Amino acid sequence: MSELLGEFSRKLDAKGRLSLPADFRKELSDNLRMTLSLDGTCLYIFETEDFNKWVDSLFDARGGFNVGDSNMVRLKLKLNSRASKCEVDNAGRINISPSLRETVGFDKDVVIVGNGDHIEIWDEERWNQFLLDTDLTALCM
Repeated sequence: MSELLGEFSRKLDAKGRLSLPADFRKELSDNLRMTLSLDGTCLYIFETEDFNKWVDSLFDARGGFNVGDSNMVRLKLKLNSRASKCEVDNAGRINISPSLRETVGFDKDVVIVGNGDHIEIWDEERWNQFLLDTDLTALCM
């Protein structure tokens, strides 16, 4: 597992390609998965193993995945259907499909954020609003 940290402003090119920070490219393998965040506000990029751990952790919080529970089966299917292979080209770029760009509201300016075991890609305006709405002093109470 990599430890991905930091915040980087980037621009999507006209073809939906995004250059990953060099620090992240050094940490990541070629075995990546891209998916929507649960609330659809941003994209996540995981190493495949970390993606699987993330999915498992969502069910572990509910007593573990149960194949006999049709709701859990549907939820897992939806999670897996939203994920796709994420390839990094020789220039260190990933491609974000037009449908994903539309879903998360990406225009041109995005922010790439390291969040421990995964990368998050946010629309810059939405990220700035998140920062304004999130008060770190709440941790002091």
